[in-house]
Amino acid sequence: MRTTIDLPDPLFRELKALAAKRGLSLKTVIQAAVEDEVRKVGKRSGRNVQFPILPSRKPGILNLSNADLDDLLA
Repeated sequence: MRTTIDLPDPLFRELKALAAKRGLSLKTVIQAAVEDEVRKVGKRSGRNVQFPILPSRKPGILNLSNADLDDLLA
């Protein structure tokens, strides 16, 4: 798919120089940058959990097996 973007001249020159320095095409550098940004946004949109989920009066490490977790969730 094709699209057109407008970049400020100084940014375009930096981008073109970066592509040349890496021995890549301008298209490849732009595509990689867009893909990286899309991946970052995708990761951020996942559920972020703050720990502890449930506060404890006795914080520490609790080793639970899958069976223990099943019993707790039942």
